[in-house]
Amino acid sequence: MRKNKRDRQKQLEETIKDSPFVTDEELAEIFQVSIQTIRLDRLELSIPELRERIKYVAQKQLDEVKALPMDEVIGEIVDLQLDDSAISILDIQEEHVFSRTGIARGHHLFAQANSLAVAVIDDELALTARSQLNFTRQVRVGERVIAKAKVILVKSDRTVVEVNSFVGQERVFRGRFTMYRSHLEGGNESDETSY
Repeated sequence: MRKNKRDRQKQLEETIKDSPFVTDEELAEIFQVSIQTIRLDRLELSIPELRERIKYVAQKQLDEVKALPMDEVIGEIVDLQLDDSAISILDIQEEHVFSRTGIARGHHLFAQANSLAVAVIDDELALTARSQLNFTRQVRVGERVIAKAKVILVKSDRTVVEVNSFVGQERVFRGRFTMYRSHLEGGNESDETSY
C-alpha cells in the first residue's frame, strides 16, 4: 500500500538521516515509487543528491586524516574514528575496469582498502608493512564499493587493521594490513606478539 505524499516524505527524511548514502534507486524500491518521484520529494525537502551528501560528509572526515594528504585517499571517507574504525565509498567507473569484461581491476579495491587502513591511523606516519588479501567476488562497472576498516591491534610501532569491502550486503574483498607507525607513548617495544 502506497503512502500519501506527506507521510512518504516524512519517512524519506528519516530514511536518509539514518542511511545518508542510500541511492535514489534504493529509495524508489523501498517506497515503491518512481525514481523521479524520489527526486522531486528530495527537491521539495531540500535534501541534496547522494553525490553532494557524500562530498559533505567526506570533507568533514578528511580534515581529521593525519597520515596522508587528502588527494591520496582512494574513495571518499565518510566515517573516521582514528585508531578505531573508518568507512569509505568508491563508485566503480569505466576507468576502474577492464574494457573487455567490465570487471574492476583488483588494484583499485586494494588501493581503497590500503588507503583507508593508512587513514585510520592516528599518527603522522603510517606505512604498510604487510598485507593479506582475499578477493571474494568480482566487482563490475557501476557498482558501489563500501570499505569498512577496523583497528584490531595496536602496538608501540605497529597497528593491525582489517578491511572488509562490500557491494550491497555482499563482501567482495577482505584485507588484513599490518601498518608501521611512529612509536606510541608508553608502548612496550619488547612485546613480541605475532601480527
